[in-house]
Amino acid sequence: MKTNNIFKLVVCCLLLFSACDEGIDPITEVDPGPDAGAPIVTIERPVDGFSIQVPDPVTSTPIEFRAEDDIELASVSVKLDGLEIASYDEFLDYRIFIEEFVYDNITTGDHVLEVSATDLVGNTTVSVSNFSKEPPYTPLYPGETFYMNFDGSYSELVSVTDADEFGSPGFAPEARVGSGAYAGSPDSYLTFPTDGLLANEFSASFWLKVNATPDRAGVLVIGPPDENNPDAQNNRTSGFRFFRENAGGMQRFKLNVGSGDGDSWFDGGAAADVDPTVDQWVHFAFTISDSQCVVYKNGEVVSQNSFTGVDWTGCDILSIMSGAPRFTGWNHRSDESYMDELRLFNMALTQEDVIELIAQADEIFKLDFNGSYTESYSNEDCTEVGTPGFSSDAYEGTSAYQGAADSYLTFPTDGLLNEEFSAVFRYKLNGTPDRAGVLVIGPPDTNNPDAQNNRTSGFRFFRENAGGMQRFKLNVGNGSGDSWFDGGAAADVDPNNPQWVQMAFTISSTECVVYIDGQVVSQNAFTGVDWTDCDILSIMSGAPRFTGWNHRSDESLMDNLRIYKKALSQEEIQSML
Repeated sequence: MKTNNIFKLVVCCLLLFSACDEGIDPITEVDPGPDAGAPIVTIERPVDGFSIQVPDPVTSTPIEFRAEDDIELASVSVKLDGLEIASYDEFLDYRIFIEEFVYDNITTGDHVLEVSATDLVGNTTVSVSNFSKEPPYTPLYPGETFYMNFDGSYSELVSVTDADEFGSPGFAPEARVGSGAYAGSPDSYLTFPTDGLLANEFSASFWLKVNATPDRAGVLVIGPPDENNPDAQNNRTSGFRFFRENAGGMQRFKLNVGSGDGDSWFDGGAAADVDPTVDQWVHFAFTISDSQCVVYKNGEVVSQNSFTGVDWTGCDILSIMSGAPRFTGWNHRSDESYMDELRLFNMALTQEDVIELIAQADEIFKLDFNGSYTESYSNEDCTEVGTPGFSSDAYEGTSAYQGAADSYLTFPTDGLLNEEFSAVFRYKLNGTPDRAGVLVIGPPDTNNPDAQNNRTSGFRFFRENAGGMQRFKLNVGNGSGDSWFDGGAAADVDPNNPQWVQMAFTISSTECVVYIDGQVVSQNAFTGVDWTDCDILSIMSGAPRFTGWNHRSDESLMDNLRIYKKALSQEEIQSML
């Protein structure tokens, strides 16, 4: 009986399978065709050039990417600084793979993220994103309360807080400083809470590249709500409004500030105009105190008048690149221009401060010597030769460079060499030895390896005895020869009266200038520097590239060494005194 039942079950199954096969077409494999090319890999985050600036020495970053192939992905690999941190070889969708995760242990310095995808026939595509973890930001001035550099984020770096985004603000394809700038778009802007930003004195500094569409816009606004006109707000009794509008084809910038019972206007007229057809970055700044308000364009005063003091009633938000939401009554809405390097201060900046901020935008090298030989922008250490030291007798900060016999620093010149060049530093003279190199970027002298003196390119800034005084001189190579900038007695410093002095020199395509304490001590025409084979900067010695006349190690003190990618003006150099 049992055997008979099993037989019946087998027969039924065979009949069922036969019926299914007769009623439905069999599955037919479709040839996907030949592989048309390599996979496509897109890294969404971190974007190339992104800069992480948080107070923590070690942080994390989100990683997001997309890999796709026309046929089928075989594997995907994620590497950070050459080490694999993730890999994949199984995919729910064999053509498209989207992944995101958070990676910890991002240390201070530069990082390289690589995402590679390989298809079934071995085609591989690698996408790369370069990003960095910056050291915690140090404000330029004691009164600096806010700084946005727009280098891939809308993070404010003093408080390490992100701004709120409205609409779809973006990032520009160029920057005045760093790797990114804000790019305005219609109906888009940023806001930020004003906690800690409002004081009796207030200043703002930033760069703009003007887009005249629309032909009027708000730029920076801290104002109160206008409850009577919620859709066209224009309460100007407190806070300020910095904005632009059409003036006969030009864009005119104006400042309005509320004093509590009314408002005051600071309109510079044509002096405050910018030609929107000229593709250039323009620096703006304005200051508010209890006695006056001043508006600056490229360091020049364009509007200045007396003022009784700002009132901050109801001013709880800062709007960036729009008048919205608090200043829209006259249609000063979103600005589609570019903005970079936005800084706010709880002090009224002087004109010298503003000029120094402008110069700072072209600063590319900074050594503070506060207990280390680490260059601030690259976060790279100088190479030490011999036994250089530190002195507690610093011009600023905790310590200064202390020279020693047969000792100096070197640093690679990558990124430092431009058509124009300036160096500024503080210096306290030690007259022993009685000649020394101070700053040198020069080529090797292969014919005289032990007494090098090839002066056809680069520069040599040095000192030597002049009747008991120490005379400072500059020599610069133009490719076929060299030029001298020797100020004679005007460039002398008394070694018997050591004190901190400011040293500076500038090189352009038309002239070279040497300054001591902001005064010109040598100036003459020049046809332009040649940088052939100039791969190292020597600090506080002529060695190894300028020793033929025994200008070797300097045992003096140096502090606050700065290098700029332009020829600074005398006003800019004096602003740093």
